[in-house]
Amino acid sequence: MPKITVLNQEVNLYFAKDDDFICITDIARYKNTSHTDDLIRNWLRNRNTIEFLGVWEQLNNLNFNPVEFDGIKRQTGLNSFTLTPKQWIEKTHSIGLISKTGRYGGTYAHKDIAFEFASWISVEFKLYLIKEFQRLKENENHRLSLEWNLNRTLSKLNYRIHTDAIKTHLIPPKITSTQASETYASEADILNIALFGQTAREWRNSNPALEGNIRDHASMEQLLVLANIESMNAEFIHMTLAQSDRLKRLNQIAIRQITLLTNREIKLDVQNVHVSKPTLALS
Repeated sequence: MPKITVLNQEVNLYFAKDDDFICITDIARYKNTSHTDDLIRNWLRNRNTIEFLGVWEQLNNLNFNPVEFDGIKRQTGLNSFTLTPKQWIEKTHSIGLISKTGRYGGTYAHKDIAFEFASWISVEFKLYLIKEFQRLKENENHRLSLEWNLNRTLSKLNYRIHTDAIKTHLIPPKITSTQASETYASEADILNIALFGQTAREWRNSNPALEGNIRDHASMEQLLVLANIESMNAEFIHMTLAQSDRLKRLNQIAIRQITLLTNREIKLDVQNVHVSKPTLALS
């Protein structure tokens, strides 16, 4: 579980898909180590808090329950009004708050909401929290950039092995440079279809506003797998396997490796995809 230290207080973080969550239980601990739940409940009783949470959910959550939200909002300000994070989550189908149990249990809030809570706890703490969180994200982005560049370099190095195999086994001695280019492009698209599910031209047609090519916009995991299947395709070419057989094998390998690297299922069905084979390419 990643964490940052803010004014000597450890604050746990939780990364879910593309969203960053911060433990507001840890933030509350900065003010009162013994009654963090009471602080969060008091914060939730505040009308300004409820209005802020409601607007945030309406902007970010398609499944937000506005009827329950209106009912809660009408009760704010009453002496008898109480609200816990779990009640808010269950009644409104909130995605901005998460209640976790276990070793790193507590109430986690989307960073937008967590910064708002931190401001309620301490303006000074909020400023230091934002600073430490930004530092963490900058370091993370720098690391990811280095890894992406490394994988892009590996892919480019393996491309030389790939093109050498094409030149040796698929291009006859006497052809024009244009015919040779068509063969290289066809084999490059074998890799593109196996990994991305589309050719370079199809990607350009679907993304006319983006600069570069399909590989310039690939993830780190995709670039790593691309480097692997480039080497494998070179070996398959040396083994004189037919292009259609190589495509199926490479697609299966790409799916397996991407699934392993990203821990999720990827489905790129190339069974019915036809890749035009250059007329001069050898079988």
